[in-house]
Amino acid sequence: MDHAATVSVGRLPTTLPEARAVAAEHFAFFPDDINQNPPYDLDIHAEKMVLDQKTWSFWWD
Repeated sequence: MDHAATVSVGRLPTTLPEARAVAAEHFAFFPDDINQNPPYDLDIHAEKMVLDQKTWSFWWD
């Protein structure tokens, strides 16, 4: 069974270094989000899915 969650972000990462740090935390808990979904790259995930985003979505098996 797959599980999913979407969270609202109270303090947005506004710089790429902040977004990369958050993306690394996402990867630590939800590696499939990055390994099994485009863009398949932590830096691109940080830039496209974390930086200045008001919500983040996660899924796991």
